[in-house]
Amino acid sequence: MTPPNSRFVVAVVDDEKSILQSLDFLLQSADLAAHLFTSASALIASNTLLQLDCLISDIDMPGMDGFQLLRLVRAIRPELPIILITGYPEQVKRIPFLDGSYLRYFIKPFNGSEMLAAVDDALGQPRA
Repeated sequence: MTPPNSRFVVAVVDDEKSILQSLDFLLQSADLAAHLFTSASALIASNTLLQLDCLISDIDMPGMDGFQLLRLVRAIRPELPIILITGYPEQVKRIPFLDGSYLRYFIKPFNGSEMLAAVDDALGQPRA
C-alpha cells in the first residue's frame, strides 16, 4: 500500500490504447498515479504488482486475459482491489465471487464519475 502523504498507484491493463488514454486522464485528474499496460504480461514483467494500490483490467485481451490475470494477482496479492472492465456484457456472468476481496466490474463504455467512485471506494478514499 502507498505510504501516507503520497499518491495512490493504480495500474490499468487494456489492449485498447484509447481506453488506456482515457483512464490515464481520468486517474491523473483525481491526483492518482496511473501505470498503463497494454497486456497482462507487461504488468507482470514490470515487477510493480507489489507497489499497486488498485488494479483496473480489461477482461478480453490477447494472451493472458483478465480472468487469468485476476487469478494470478489473487495468488500474490489477495487484498489488492480489482476493477474489471469489458465490452462484452455476457462476460459478467463469468466473473468469480471472491469472498472478502474488492472486485467490481464495468461494461464499456462506462461513466468516468462512476469509475472514479469505484476507485475511491477501493482505496477507502471519499470523493470530494
